[in-house]
Amino acid sequence: MSAVEMIQIWVMAFFTLAIFSFLYKDNPVYRVAEHIFAGLSAGYYVGLIWKSVIIQQLWEPMMAGSWWLIIPGLLGALMFARFWEKISWVSRISLAFVMGNTAGIFLISQLHGLVLPQIKATMLPLGGGGGLTAALLAIIIVLGVISTLIYFYFSKEHKGALGVTAKVGIWFIMIAFGAHFGYTVMARISLLIGRVYFLWNDWLGSLAHIF
Repeated sequence: MSAVEMIQIWVMAFFTLAIFSFLYKDNPVYRVAEHIFAGLSAGYYVGLIWKSVIIQQLWEPMMAGSWWLIIPGLLGALMFARFWEKISWVSRISLAFVMGNTAGIFLISQLHGLVLPQIKATMLPLGGGGGLTAALLAIIIVLGVISTLIYFYFSKEHKGALGVTAKVGIWFIMIAFGAHFGYTVMARISLLIGRVYFLWNDWLGSLAHIF
């Protein structure tokens, strides 16, 4: 192990332990690590956007003859008008274009990624060759979708059969929230395992290498 690799491991271990120190309480060491991480992240993304967006997707294509890209370039430049109070209103043009474009793309992606697949999943044939298990799953999916939609139906008071179905919908909603929360926890636990493995294997291993 070279001296440079040793220094890298110790710097990484210091910042890892500094972030973990917040588990005890807020302290200056944690705040230093937090500010350094935020500053490095901001600097990295500024450099990434400059290289991959402004240079590769704007300047170089314009130099190659795609002069129409000056329009999105000007829209991007108008964003900086917010730093001058007298002309800050000009930046609203770019913001309106970005928000409208983003909303349209997000709407289409959500429609094709979530809404349409879920509608398709409620139309699976019960005897589609999957056996009894597939049929039961199809019935549960249909029941969950209908009861959840009824829970959000507020034009009529939830009484009688409508109220019972709405309560079933609440159970499906809670199960879905629990599943999403479980996925989030597992993702964080995976990150924790990675950092603990680094401290145990690399950092403590470097100590063994020294002594």
